[in-house]
Amino acid sequence: MQPLLDVQNITKTFQSGQSEIAAVESIHFSVIPGEFVCLLGPSGSGKSTLLRIVGGLLKAESGQVLLQGSPIAQPHPDIGFVFQKSNLMPWRTVLQNVLLPTQIRIGQPSEADESQAHKLLELVGLSGFADAYPSQLSGGMEQRAVLARTLMQKPKLLLMDEPFSALDSLTRERLNLELMHIQAAQQITIVMVTHSINEAVFLADRVLIMSDRPGHIFAEVIVDLTRPRTFEQMGSEQFGQIATSIRQDLNLAATYVKVKPNKY
Repeated sequence: MQPLLDVQNITKTFQSGQSEIAAVESIHFSVIPGEFVCLLGPSGSGKSTLLRIVGGLLKAESGQVLLQGSPIAQPHPDIGFVFQKSNLMPWRTVLQNVLLPTQIRIGQPSEADESQAHKLLELVGLSGFADAYPSQLSGGMEQRAVLARTLMQKPKLLLMDEPFSALDSLTRERLNLELMHIQAAQQITIVMVTHSINEAVFLADRVLIMSDRPGHIFAEVIVDLTRPRTFEQMGSEQFGQIATSIRQDLNLAATYVKVKPNKY
């Protein structure tokens, strides 16, 4: 199968005073349509930087990102982005926030657009909050609204940068389950940054582990758990073995020395 996303030899440095800091170096990987890939790595390994380059929000020094074979150098309508902070517009209702991408693209939303927005709110569990304002929502509900707004774009690729990290563990687990159901229903390809090993194993088809700075793909772990995933699987021996393998690779990645061979 041809990849939807192809990341080719990406390198990015930042200026710090009189010196340069290499954030990511020689990163390459691909993602096929419908796949869920999680990025894990030590703090400062460049995961968020890489995600922003993939989304066209940052420019790399070298390499290129291809979406369905076409280079990405700026934000693209086929790529949706969900950040850690909800960034909803506080003066707009939930429905108005969800309709914002359509309004930007074509102007006044049609009745069909509003109907689609209501369907997405139902999909993310916010059907009764269309007329509420962000200040009236919990953190988890805000992220559901952001997800609905992003899905309104009808993206082929959804990029998520630790979208649930600020939430309590129970809310986070519920949103993980909902995200998995939404991905299956919408057939969206997802690349997600997370610091949670359990979250990565629960959601992903593959986990890419990044080394310490300058970040590169240190290891790949295939998550061959059956779908749809259930919370009961998290207590299984297979889940534990995959999580242990990832934890071992993360420990190695955190102490990686450049002269060692790349495992990927």
